[in-house]
Amino acid sequence: MREDTVPRAHLRGDCANCFGLCCVALPFARSADFALDKDAGKPCPNLAEDHRCGIHDRLRHKGFTGCTVYDCFGAGQKVSQVTFGGLDWRTGGREQIRRMTETFPVVRQLHELLWYLTEALAHPAARPVHAELRALLTTIDDLTRLPPGELAALDVPAHRQDVNVLLLRTSELARAGIPGRAKRERRGADLMGARLKGADLRGANLRGACLIAADLTSADLRGADLIGADLRDTDLTDADLTDALFLTQPQVDAARGSAGTRLPGSLARPAHWTGRP
Repeated sequence: MREDTVPRAHLRGDCANCFGLCCVALPFARSADFALDKDAGKPCPNLAEDHRCGIHDRLRHKGFTGCTVYDCFGAGQKVSQVTFGGLDWRTGGREQIRRMTETFPVVRQLHELLWYLTEALAHPAARPVHAELRALLTTIDDLTRLPPGELAALDVPAHRQDVNVLLLRTSELARAGIPGRAKRERRGADLMGARLKGADLRGANLRGACLIAADLTSADLRGADLIGADLRDTDLTDADLTDALFLTQPQVDAARGSAGTRLPGSLARPAHWTGRP
């Protein structure tokens, strides 16, 4: 890549141009999120011949809630069409499945980093680090285009650390002008089931916080840093997450909300929030 941004459309899953890689490469275990066990590299029994999910409109009802909160950040189509040049795993056989199973999770992590960097560049307050963000975005994007063998051997945690340094700086700059934010330092806090209805969490640092099943109805989370926060079953009914930092679609999909929940413009309101499957 030689541009200084990545189009957001490239960082969203495009199932029509993917070979169902999340349904093949990734493992899952029978649990509240999945109705059965599946090993990495083994196609899900619900995967159809056209690489589409045969129960996509019934996933929650069939016990596959975990599938409904997963997002590849566009890695599926990148690996399918770029890394492997359109040669699918059905055609390539077991060796192709093995290579895709090794490669897809790596590219998915890199695409997630690209999404965070793109989000950081959208914040005018982070202008002092925009040049560094653009340079690192270009570096990460170039890595996603490496051959399969080099991708499989890539030290992703090292690159994640480089990105995290700039994301932390972005967060500090973006939240600097929010009154009282210093009192809302809850990084990594265990807030499982916490009663935070109507709480003023503007500019709060909730990075990595556990908010499973927490009550955040009508809470004010404008400008809060939510990177890595666990929002499974969190009640966001009528909460205001406008300009929340680094909030992802999987986090939102894992939570509960309402028509009154206000989200950043880059995210979609989950279908199950309105009672649809």
